[in-house]
Amino acid sequence: MRYSYEFKRKAIELFYQGEWPETPDGVRTDTFHKQIRDWVKLEQRHGSDINKCQGTNKYWSPEEKYELVCQVLSGQGLRAVAIVAGINSGQLYQWVHKYKTLGYNGLINKPKGRPPKDCKMKVPKTISTRELKESEYEELIRLRAEIAYIKAENEVIKKEIALREEKEAARLKAKKQRLSKRSANKAIN
Repeated sequence: MRYSYEFKRKAIELFYQGEWPETPDGVRTDTFHKQIRDWVKLEQRHGSDINKCQGTNKYWSPEEKYELVCQVLSGQGLRAVAIVAGINSGQLYQWVHKYKTLGYNGLINKPKGRPPKDCKMKVPKTISTRELKESEYEELIRLRAEIAYIKAENEVIKKEIALREEKEAARLKAKKQRLSKRSANKAIN
């Protein structure tokens, strides 16, 4: 349920006075009280304007999304970044997840809706990748070299394990043959 800024202010003032406003219809009392406590916490941390309703349906460019994702990845709290930006923390979580899995291209807005039936009406999709900065390019080269090194290291470890298993199998086979020879010798004697 959406509440106006004035309603939130009155509820917060009553909370500071030790009282609760009347619970709206269709909302559980404990849920409503928890909501008021959350408004109070937000106001204490970020100021009184934080409870104002932000504009809805704002278009977020990939660059703006990238800036918010970088703030989260640099160690700031996801919820705090979302509150300051005026978006839902779930939405920001989705952007972070897409960035981690698809990279910068995951933040690019894709066309919505059903594709047209007529093939003449199809518009070619031209999603251009952004140019890498020099530091990003150097890091990309470093990471690719690191991945190649780790793959080679894994191959060496796999070969060592295979050799160890092969030696162990040969040792067990030799032991089994010795035991069978001894039992054959005992049977003859």
